Amino acid sequence: MLNVHLVPHTHDDVGWLKTVDQYYYGDRNDIQHAGVQYILDSVVDQLLKNPDRRFIYVETAFFYRWWKQQSSSMQQTVKQLVNEGRLEFVNGGWCMSDEATTHYSAVIDQMTMGLRFLNETFGPCGRPRVAWHIDPFGHAREHASMFAQMGYDGFFFGRLDYQDRARRMIDKEQELLWRASDSLTPPMADLFTGILPNGYNPPQGFCWDQSCDDPPIRDDPDLEDYNVDDVVNRFLTIASAQAAVYKTNHIIMTMGSDFQYENANLWYKNLDKLIHYVNAQQANGIKVNVLYSTPSCYLQELHRANLTWSLKTDDFFPYADDAHDFWTGYFTSRPALKRYERISNSNLQVTCNQLEVLGGPVSRNGHFGEGDIFSPLTVKLNSQTMAVAQHHDAVSGTEKQHVANDYARRLANGWQHCQVVVSNSLAALSGSSAQRIYCDNLNISVCPLTESSKKFSVNVYNPLARPVTWPVRLPVNGTAYTVSDAKGKAVDCQVSVRNWGFAVNELVFQVQAPPLGYSTYSVSLVKDGPPPTSTKYNASDGNNSQSDQPSGAYIFRPNSSTPFIISQTAKTETVQNSVVQEVRQWFAPWVSQVVRLYADSRALELEWTVGPLPIDDSLGKEVITRLDTSIKTSEIFYTDSNGREVLQRKKDFRPTWHLKQSEPIAGNYYPINSRAFIKDDVDQLTVVTDRSQGGGSIHNGSLEIMLHRRLLYDDVRGVGEPLNETSNIFPEGLVVRGRLLLSLDPPPTAADTHRPLAQEMVLQPLLTFTDGNLNPHTQLEFSGLQAALPPAVHLLTLTQWDKDSVLLRLEHQFQSWESKVNSQPVTINLQKLFSTLEVLGMSELNLSANQWKDEMIRFDWNTFHGYLPIIPFWPVGGTGGKLTDCQKWKEIV
Repeated sequence: MLNVHLVPHTHDDVGWLKTVDQYYYGDRNDIQHAGVQYILDSVVDQLLKNPDRRFIYVETAFFYRWWKQQSSSMQQTVKQLVNEGRLEFVNGGWCMSDEATTHYSAVIDQMTMGLRFLNETFGPCGRPRVAWHIDPFGHAREHASMFAQMGYDGFFFGRLDYQDRARRMIDKEQELLWRASDSLTPPMADLFTGILPNGYNPPQGFCWDQSCDDPPIRDDPDLEDYNVDDVVNRFLTIASAQAAVYKTNHIIMTMGSDFQYENANLWYKNLDKLIHYVNAQQANGIKVNVLYSTPSCYLQELHRANLTWSLKTDDFFPYADDAHDFWTGYFTSRPALKRYERISNSNLQVTCNQLEVLGGPVSRNGHFGEGDIFSPLTVKLNSQTMAVAQHHDAVSGTEKQHVANDYARRLANGWQHCQVVVSNSLAALSGSSAQRIYCDNLNISVCPLTESSKKFSVNVYNPLARPVTWPVRLPVNGTAYTVSDAKGKAVDCQVSVRNWGFAVNELVFQVQAPPLGYSTYSVSLVKDGPPPTSTKYNASDGNNSQSDQPSGAYIFRPNSSTPFIISQTAKTETVQNSVVQEVRQWFAPWVSQVVRLYADSRALELEWTVGPLPIDDSLGKEVITRLDTSIKTSEIFYTDSNGREVLQRKKDFRPTWHLKQSEPIAGNYYPINSRAFIKDDVDQLTVVTDRSQGGGSIHNGSLEIMLHRRLLYDDVRGVGEPLNETSNIFPEGLVVRGRLLLSLDPPPTAADTHRPLAQEMVLQPLLTFTDGNLNPHTQLEFSGLQAALPPAVHLLTLTQWDKDSVLLRLEHQFQSWESKVNSQPVTINLQKLFSTLEVLGMSELNLSANQWKDEMIRFDWNTFHGYLPIIPFWPVGGTGGKLTDCQKWKEIV
């Protein structure tokens, strides 16, 4: 039998054309008809009408909202559907995250949040066994590694480069084993991966939603429009064609799409008929069996087939859906939002959670939420801010403008809630109840306190588990200041004139903060008065002989392979003092750069300011910075994967198929989440970014990073508006500022430098301010650790789990080949780790903290590149090739 697994599903974006709230409630249907609450209402109602029916649901952010509004009797009904396998959760994170522009720490947090709710609400039957990323625009190796370490048995996605898919269809390799780490011992990061046949849509002609135009099954033979024979024949033809490009006698069909099943009766009534009439043909010798199914049921049949699968060790970037349509522009789209998301991750998910633990019950006002798995503050921080921001149409920058504004608003609200926790915790740890002041606009040189106060203190909290040295730059209006550290020792500081921003001057000094702790610096005004004596591509407008595809939010398509140089010369001024050396460059009124080298620094800093991008020539702009060196790269460079492991890239090359390159620039761009580098045998140039950006090595010895984009055309991928950002402050176009850190090291030791640099950029210190003199009994310095962790070990997570326990994640952050010293195994004594917490016991969980580590049993698979033992989960014996009840498999497991 050819078993055809029909998977009823809905794809519910956690914001895209409408905000997350508008999608849930069904508001603003003039933009897009979509209402998630009605989808869940309708699906549950229809599942109860036929025990054969199945449905899968993905986005816990929406399901959690719906669940909280249901009566206890309805909740019990839904639990029964879950226990019986009729309603199955797949993926299960708070959202379906983007894979190019998200940092692995934020992905782990949002997955943990969603999976925890499912685990504590539904028990083992609510735990997803399949990762489901049907819409992201390319797929990262680190995501597959994380899914494997979270206990998933398989991973399914829909978008694949059109050339890659064509080759895999011929070779029947659309299902494979992805070895997603070159450091973890197989099969720890091995993940079976399936590429869905129709993206995530139904086969052509078989869409029966209210948003579809396909005719329903008309099965009354007495009526002239009877069409059962036509439907059956068309379905058998499609099933046969699909089976020809897959390896087993099981194929999967996704029956649903964006926000479908709002009227689930339409789908299920026709699917019931389809299953009935196709299976009736078995009496005529047609060996096709159609059934309601789920991805996990389909996966267990592939596992049961005991075949050998091809192996993949790279990733699925960049993604193109046609010859001139590379989805590499979104690696940089909305750079301001990307930066805001990154620093919000540091402040909300890391610093705030750490201080909630270190400060004790007083930091959260002494209580956890009653009847909820989240504390009152933490649920606001996670569910409404960072978790939602990881969505594949959020930090990616591929949403409508009003939706991007909503994401930013949510992040801002999260900061306000977090600041309550931080203030409470620092008050408890320092013994000072002085009011804490937050300067959220230091990126534009605005801080009313530092600009006006004659004496203030700066508290520097370091979320890393090792000490850091960090430059502090504060807007001031005085000309001379003294700075002293927590021990009263004078700190070298300098005041320089600012030619940008809002304050007259800038006070610069370097601070040192202990591991997982803070240090306090006192600043006093000494003297007031007057102070002492990149490149761009023009974006394609879609008008040329090769293709009419323009650049847009998703797609990068320059109109030339040669960039246009903004200026061959620059207005330049230099600043040199005992703290920092600066070269300030102005290339145009809308492009400037500061090159900085701090005393005793390991890296050169490039601070770029770009915007408003001029559009008076009716052309969009994509601005890059390019670093040209004498390094002999042989067309090879390296980029990180979600901020963690590093992958090798080669110009105009793909490891698993012969590439026919049609876009020499866009087709060689890759996501750079935290760092990229080029190297030869002598030198390695590493660039550390402060947000996710796109980049590539188009020429030997060169590395370029795209900084900003402003476009005048929609790229026809659904968003329906050009990426043309403005704001109230910048009505002529958005101005964006960022930092790149450059290090030049011998290759054998380069990772020992750039790993810590990237970590500091992601998890930068949090500054808080206090006006006037501090209480003399204030504790000016604190560390939550007894000693700093070794360089190889990163404290990834420290967060309150419940009243009496915390969730701790420690990771070895070096790949096995990176460093002679720091790639070696390290032993940590947990009882000697913290300075203020007493470790009474420890239990080890999987990466997503929803399963005990020793109970995590996953499928093993055979691969062409080595044999992996098969663990049988099904009794030996025949079923005639026809699938029986999938629930039996769950019971056996």
